[in-house]
Amino acid sequence: MKLDTKKIFYVGLAFFLITLFWQTYDNIIAKILIDKFGLNQTLSGIVMALDNVLALILLPFFGWLSDRTNTKIGKRTPYIIVGTIIAAFAFMGLSFVDNQQQLQLEAETTILEDYDSLIEATRNQSVDAWIMLYENLLDERDQALDNGIIDLDRYTTQEGSIMDPMRIILYQGTTPTSSLSDEEVETLTDTYYLYLNQRAWEVTLKNPTAFIVFASILFVALVSMSTFRSPAVALMPDVTIKPLRSKANAIINLLGTFGGILAIISLTIYGLDQYSYVHYTKAFVTTGVLMLILLAFFLWKVREPELVKEREQKEQELGITEEDEEALYHEDHAALSKEKKRSLILILVSVSLWFTGYNAVTSKLSDYAPKMLDMSFSLPLLVAQGSALLAFVPIGIIATKVGRKKTILTGIIMLTVSFASVYFFVTGHWLIYAIFALTGIAWATINVNSYPMVVELAKGSTVGKYTGYYYTFSMGAQIMTPILSGMLMDLFGRKILFPYAAFFVFLSFITMLMVKHGDSIALKKASVIENFDVDMD
Repeated sequence: MKLDTKKIFYVGLAFFLITLFWQTYDNIIAKILIDKFGLNQTLSGIVMALDNVLALILLPFFGWLSDRTNTKIGKRTPYIIVGTIIAAFAFMGLSFVDNQQQLQLEAETTILEDYDSLIEATRNQSVDAWIMLYENLLDERDQALDNGIIDLDRYTTQEGSIMDPMRIILYQGTTPTSSLSDEEVETLTDTYYLYLNQRAWEVTLKNPTAFIVFASILFVALVSMSTFRSPAVALMPDVTIKPLRSKANAIINLLGTFGGILAIISLTIYGLDQYSYVHYTKAFVTTGVLMLILLAFFLWKVREPELVKEREQKEQELGITEEDEEALYHEDHAALSKEKKRSLILILVSVSLWFTGYNAVTSKLSDYAPKMLDMSFSLPLLVAQGSALLAFVPIGIIATKVGRKKTILTGIIMLTVSFASVYFFVTGHWLIYAIFALTGIAWATINVNSYPMVVELAKGSTVGKYTGYYYTFSMGAQIMTPILSGMLMDLFGRKILFPYAAFFVFLSFITMLMVKHGDSIALKKASVIENFDVDMD
C-alpha cells in the first residue's frame, strides 16, 4: 500500500483555500470593525464569534447533506464549487464597502488628515509631539460639537474619559511635562486609539448604511464558507483507503498550514499588518482571486467519482471490508467506565480552557500588536506558525516516548509563560519574536496530542461521536472567548488580553493534571509525515 501523495495534494487544495480565507479574515476583519466602524471590543468579539456559531450549526448539516448528495461530479464537489465562488466574490465585495467607510471617515474627521504623522508621534516620548496631538483632539471635538455630530452629553463624557487623562499626563498644573515614561506613553496611546474608535462609531451612527451592507456581505461569506468545509474535509477519506488516511490527513493539514502562512505573507507584502486606517482592497481581492484560482486547479485535477471508484477497487483488491454492523452497534453503545468518563470530561474541559486563552490572542492580536507593542502582527504570527511547523515531528517523537499527557502539560506551561510574559512589554522588542516562537511550539505540543487523547477513549464506530465532542468544546470556547475578552478589554484596556489568556491556559493545567486515561497505549513507529496528522483549528 502506497499513498498517492500527488492525488492527496490536489484534493487538499480545497483545505488550502479554506485556511487562506480564514487567516485573512481573522487578521483584518476585527481591525476594520474596531478602527473604521467604531465597534468596541465586545461588539467586535460578537461578530468574530459568529463564524464559530455558524460552524456549530452548519458544518454537521452540510456534512450530512453531502453524504446524501449524488451528482455527476460527485458528492462533495458541488458544495466546494458553489461555496468557494460565493465566498470569494463576497469577500472581494467587502473591499468596496471598506473603501467607502474609509472615505466617509476622512470626510467627517479632521484628525485622520494627520494620522500618518501622528502615529509617528506615538512611537516616541516627545512631549511636544503629544501636546500637538492633544491640541488637535481638542480642536476636532469642539468642531464636532459645533456641527452637531456629538451632543453636549457626549462631549462631557469624552472630557472625563479621554481628555482629562491625557491632560493629567501632559501637564503638571499649567506647565508641560518635561518627559514621559513608558507607562505614560502606553496610556496616552491607548487613550488616543479610544478617541479614534469613538469618532468612528459616531460616523457610523450618523450614516449606518455602510456598516449594514458590510455586515450583510460578511454574513453571506461566512455562511458560504460553512457550506463546504465539511464536504471538503470528507473528500479525503472518500478517495483514500483506510490504512492510509492518517498520512493523507497529515498532508491535508500541512497544506492548510501553508495556506495560513501565505495569507500572512500577503498582508506583510502589502503593508497592511500594522496601521489602522489603510485600504484593504489588495488583501480582499488577492484572497478572493487566489481562492478562485485554487478552485479551478482543484476542478482540473480532481475527478471525484473516478477517485472514489479507484479507492473502492483498491479496497477490494486488498480485501479491506467494513466491520460488522451489529458489532459496531454494540461498541457504539458500550458505556465508558466511571474513571474513563471522568478523564474524558476533564480532557474536554481542558480543551475548552486552552482554546479560550489561545483564541482570545489570535482573534485580538491584529488590534493589540500595533497599538500596544507598536509592531506589526504578521511577523509574530509567521514566527509562531513556522516554529510550530518545525516542532510537529520532534513533538510526535517525544510524545511516543514520554506519553501524551506529560507532553501536553509541558506545552501548557510553555504557553502560560509565553502569554504572561507579553504583559511586561510596552514596545516591540526582539524578545517578542522569541516568545511567539515558544508560543508556536507550545500550541503544537498541545494540539498534536489533545485530539488523539479524546479518540483514544473511543471504541470502533464511536470515533466520530468523540470527534464531535472535541469540536463542540473547542468551538464553544471560540464562540465565548472573543466576547468575554472583549468585555474585559473594554473595562480594563487592551493590556488585560495576555493575562486573560495566560489565566485560562493555566486553568487547563489543573484539569489536565487530573486526567488518568487517554494516554498512548502502543508505541508504534510512525512515519515522519504522520506527525502532522493533527487538528489544525
